[in-house]
Amino acid sequence: MGISNIIFLIVFAIAISFFIRNLKRIIENIKLGRNINRSDRATDRWKNMLRVAIGQSKMTRRPIAGILHIILYLGFIIINIEVIEILVDGIFGTHRFLASILPLKLYNFLIGSFEILAILVLVACIIFLVRRNIVRIKRFWSKEMTAWPRTDANLILVFEILLMSAFLIMNAADSLLIAAGAEHYTTSFSTPISQYFQFFFSGLETSTLVLIERFTWWFHIIGILGFMNYVLISKHLHIFFAFPSTYFANLNPLGQFTNLESVTNEVKLMMDPNADPYASPPTTAPVAESFGAKDATDLNWVQLLNAYSCTECGRCTDNCPANHTGKLLSPRKIMMDTRDRITEIAVNKRKGKEDTKSLLGDYITTEELWACTSCNACTDACPIELDPLSIIMDMRRYLVMEQSAAPTELNMMFTNVENNGAPWQFPAADRLNWKDE
Repeated sequence: MGISNIIFLIVFAIAISFFIRNLKRIIENIKLGRNINRSDRATDRWKNMLRVAIGQSKMTRRPIAGILHIILYLGFIIINIEVIEILVDGIFGTHRFLASILPLKLYNFLIGSFEILAILVLVACIIFLVRRNIVRIKRFWSKEMTAWPRTDANLILVFEILLMSAFLIMNAADSLLIAAGAEHYTTSFSTPISQYFQFFFSGLETSTLVLIERFTWWFHIIGILGFMNYVLISKHLHIFFAFPSTYFANLNPLGQFTNLESVTNEVKLMMDPNADPYASPPTTAPVAESFGAKDATDLNWVQLLNAYSCTECGRCTDNCPANHTGKLLSPRKIMMDTRDRITEIAVNKRKGKEDTKSLLGDYITTEELWACTSCNACTDACPIELDPLSIIMDMRRYLVMEQSAAPTELNMMFTNVENNGAPWQFPAADRLNWKDE
């Protein structure tokens, strides 16, 4: 084992250890949420994940962005098959290990496919950069898209461009070294795209070509390891979390809201003529510590998983009728604020720092919450079926049931229901008078 193999193992071990540590922290953050049972309908959940996360079925509602995203998605999955070969070569000092165990035709087909996908990914990333920074599509420049979210999106695209360029340049230099009969470079392979890069390196000395090939090889693998760790602090965490988010998504029809079990039991007790209102509640009855959600830890773990899965694409906000009329509400901001708040709680907890903030008030205002029409346009528009509305509704529940802080119109309705048994302001005895009109 040479010095380069040892360096490779050290770099790989450091990158993987950082990745595992930071991923575990995010999972611990998610577990700070309340428990919820999403183990039902396993077959439907697998189908939903296959259709939405793997099949990208909701991305193509916007064909241009959808097709470009599918290219990136396929490129990310398929091209990184080559990472297996790079890892083996880096550990054992081999050259194009897969070529020694696969039939030559299959290996050439794979490398050729990788190169075609690489150039498609490169072009798609350039188009995405143009859409974001030159065309300046409105949803990428909303108020919540401050300097860091915009920079984060651009950095990811630049990362991809550099990685794909390094891959193609590496192959171009490698094929030239094979043609020159250089030592250690003995496996020929298909070069449908990288052959056009050879022009820039023709006439260079073998030592220079080796330097270029080795530099791009190291750049490619270190770039992938760095990208893997960067994803954990960026909006592109959905690369990993889109799959569990779609599996644990709410499979009920849009508009079907959940009821608090403790409240449901109380209502059933009130409506049961044989019930004893003074009897002690059964020991198995759930006791709610609080109603709704004031802070991120009052939300359930699926909602927190959703917050970390959000890719900030803005389709939810772009489809929100309240946002279109100039209201403060942005479903994307709800997800971003929830993610930032639960991260802040976890960091303060690990550091032993006092935390006096809350999601409601310090991050999300009541004006945003009451602007929502609960139409579910945001949930329907999300490419990976995240549910901003459930967070909004839980925070509204807190305002109404814990603080009696509903808008005047709603408080009037609540009073009418309490006094008259109907939301209208007339006695219960007159409720059926409309039929005599």
